[in-house]
Amino acid sequence: MPTEPDQLRTWLAAAGQQDAAAFRALYNAAAPKLFGFALRILRKRELAEEALQEGFVSIWHAAPDYQAGLAAPLTWMAAIVRNKALDILRRTDNTMELDDTLLRDDASTPAEASEMSSDARALAACMARLEGLHRQAIGLAFFHDLSHSEVAQRMSLPVGTVKTWIRRGLERLRLCLAKGGMP
Repeated sequence: MPTEPDQLRTWLAAAGQQDAAAFRALYNAAAPKLFGFALRILRKRELAEEALQEGFVSIWHAAPDYQAGLAAPLTWMAAIVRNKALDILRRTDNTMELDDTLLRDDASTPAEASEMSSDARALAACMARLEGLHRQAIGLAFFHDLSHSEVAQRMSLPVGTVKTWIRRGLERLRLCLAKGGMP
């Protein structure tokens, strides 16, 4: 199947007009290369497949905005898939870091191991007691390593509101943890 830039550009333009057949042809031509690209970033087949799927959903929605003068079609699509792969990488890395920090049992004695797991349970119990949006703001800020302005953008809220929610939520967590996770 031809993957010349002109052919990709034609399919992309047609996909921008909601032509499903052209989009299918674009997918068939570009997916193998883009999958390999995502796989090099993520190193896990299932994560690369997720990045490719999310990337093509974005390509479908953004196809009307593609500007041929700014980038070759494959370069433009690769940038979209790359961003999706990096989002997944950040998400999975943060989850693994959280698991490593809170749930790993590498204490030198059984007593330390018990204390660590009880700390993790206490933190989880205290997080569960926070109001939903406050918990979400703290989660985005600390578990996903986002700035206050990034959290505000993701939640479609003013930065000041997010800062207040995080500050109040952290204070509630501190008080809850001081009580050993009890209300």
